[in-house]
Amino acid sequence: MTGSNRKRSFLGQASLMACVFACSVFSSAAIAAADSSSADSSKDSRPWVKQVPELITKGEIKRALDDLMANQQTNDADWHNLMGFAYRKQQPPDIARSEFHYREALKIKADHRGALEYYGELLLMKNDLAGAEEMLKRLNKACFFGCEELRDLKKEIEAFKRR
Repeated sequence: MTGSNRKRSFLGQASLMACVFACSVFSSAAIAAADSSSADSSKDSRPWVKQVPELITKGEIKRALDDLMANQQTNDADWHNLMGFAYRKQQPPDIARSEFHYREALKIKADHRGALEYYGELLLMKNDLAGAEEMLKRLNKACFFGCEELRDLKKEIEAFKRR
């Protein structure tokens, strides 16, 4: 093989390796994004995943909690995350119950983006900036290319620091 043919062969192999690496990175990111959704409405066997956040947004916290209790899924990280969210949004917030459910969600799925964000927000309510920043670090690892939950918690922490 001449020098230029060896160079072309090496460049071809390097290009192939770069392509394989890029494909694996992008497919991993796509899998992570689909896996970590805190409200994946495509799972029609769990209609509460879509319904409960809508109820909470409307301020119908009691109804949201009733729906969740009627569909008890204690081994489901999304269920625990929504329980924590509902308890945190009721007036007055039930910090202890909310925290319990966020911790349970994270025991089931340590990189659950919704639970990491919401637990970080709860920790700010408790004036625990260091704890919220720890959730932000974990979110940063869970969101390979960034995500809404990461951006939202980052904004909440920045606002907390300005107070």
